[in-house]
Amino acid sequence: MNFRRGRIRDEPEINLVPMIDVFLIILIFLATTTTYSRFAELQINLPQASAEVPPDRPQQINVAIDAMGRYLVNREPVTFGNPDAFGQALRKAAGTATDPVIVISADAAATHQAVINVMEAARLAGYAQITFTTQGAGTR
Repeated sequence: MNFRRGRIRDEPEINLVPMIDVFLIILIFLATTTTYSRFAELQINLPQASAEVPPDRPQQINVAIDAMGRYLVNREPVTFGNPDAFGQALRKAAGTATDPVIVISADAAATHQAVINVMEAARLAGYAQITFTTQGAGTR
């Protein structure tokens, strides 16, 4: 038996106005809280690079340190007794150069103290320009 014979069946209706209001409020909230300056905290000047070769390249003294703590100065083995003696070896390798660049190539497994020893010897020898070599993650 159908007791609803005379009634018209109402279809459910979705009212979109409240949903649009919610989206509008979310949009206003995001617009007011978003910062548009990505690097606002750091004011940095990025360096510029050029393909030109520098006109005069300073003399370099290459110091290599392996994982066992052995030292090479310009591919010649040198024992590290104390910073003064190693500084003399750096002066000998520099020859007549007044302020050479000390390039330290240390093995990743070398101790931190071994690198500090070279830096201290360079300071005692009077050399202030020290740099380190690194290797990219994908290169070998």
